Amino acid sequence: MINNEKLDYDALIIGAGIAGIQTAVDLGNMGLKVLMIDKQSSIGGTMIQLSKVFPTLDCASCITTPKMSAAFNHANVTTKTLAEFSGFTEFSDDTFEVEIKQKSRYVDIGACTGCNECADACPVIMLDDGYDEGMGYKKAIGVPFATALPQKAVLDIDNCILCGRCANACSTSAIHFEMKDELLKYRVGAIVIATGFHETQIIKERFGGGRIKNVITGKQMERLLAPTGLSQGIFRPSDSKIPWSIAYVQCAGSRDASIGVPYCSSICCMFAIKQAILLSAAAPLADITIYNMDIRAFGKGYDEFYETARNMGINFVKGKVALIEETETGSTKLHVEVFGEDGGKQEIEHDLTVLSMGVVPQWDALMSKKLPVSLNVDRFVKEIRFSSEPGLTTIPGVFAVGTSTGPKDIVDSIISGSSVAGKVALWLKGELRDSFLVEEFPVVM
Repeated sequence: MINNEKLDYDALIIGAGIAGIQTAVDLGNMGLKVLMIDKQSSIGGTMIQLSKVFPTLDCASCITTPKMSAAFNHANVTTKTLAEFSGFTEFSDDTFEVEIKQKSRYVDIGACTGCNECADACPVIMLDDGYDEGMGYKKAIGVPFATALPQKAVLDIDNCILCGRCANACSTSAIHFEMKDELLKYRVGAIVIATGFHETQIIKERFGGGRIKNVITGKQMERLLAPTGLSQGIFRPSDSKIPWSIAYVQCAGSRDASIGVPYCSSICCMFAIKQAILLSAAAPLADITIYNMDIRAFGKGYDEFYETARNMGINFVKGKVALIEETETGSTKLHVEVFGEDGGKQEIEHDLTVLSMGVVPQWDALMSKKLPVSLNVDRFVKEIRFSSEPGLTTIPGVFAVGTSTGPKDIVDSIISGSSVAGKVALWLKGELRDSFLVEEFPVVM
């Protein structure tokens, strides 16, 4: 059993998305002290950016915000944003000293009231390529978004013109341009990797490569659909007109060995179907087509959700999109190989095209140099005993949750967080030692 008197915290959680938040709350409810860090300026991860969740179409923010608040305000959970894991030392008593790089917010978080008067005074308007995925705008300083936690301003020093208007507008003198980054060290009993995912960074040349304005990603469409988005409606990026013909290209960033993502990203089919249903309400007269090799509706209620979409008139075309071109009017022309007897090569125009990008781990080889857990062939964190005790990594006392170990939907990510919270508690009691030392035998089919 680990001696808690030596520890600053019982566990460190790297990442504050839905899986990390669930792990933190469960551990905190057990009476364990938790430090949760995230490199973003707010906790919430990807889920706080979403409009609704599938297959229930419940409000994503309505689900996430209470969980964020439960973790952020928990007596046993300490949260640090703009904080990155930078190294560790392992001791013989199965504890760790971890190094955390605390990036400067340039705002005194204790003095800031979250009034956002600094944003009102700031003259710099810039594209919000973070929370709004480039589909909205923000100031160089301000509270990141309406439901952000902490509800404190943050200054983007790289885009600040140092005019001082924000500092003059701040009634509590919370803005300090001279603030520096800090390196913090803590002793912890366990580490949980909860770094989540991002979309495939390689937008293939044949899909526009970022050149075609009316080709966007699934997360960008999510911000157009979300009531918390700044766009307030569906529009084409090229001319802000309402698109009356919308295409979804499935497997645009996965199931493709040529871009290093040969696996299925699991959530993309349901993600596209959900958005198509929401688009049917936002633009009732729009024609919506989902081009797919096959639909993988694997979860509870998912196939019924797919059938609902079909019954609503959403068009599912079984085929593979080979090329996307821009027309003279700014529309997108899709070159499609349609499967089946009546198929063949077709050229079809749409006002707007949405790419279902692949799920790629945030935890990468560089992070594995700082914390050398093994990665599997798809570069996700390797679980040494996946089928019997998921969450255990190749380093005793280090666990992984959510999409850091592979593509997962929200439900599975939450379950993963609760499951690993129980394992962390057992580890801190001195159990599970043997489990980290025995690799699971391969399953023979």
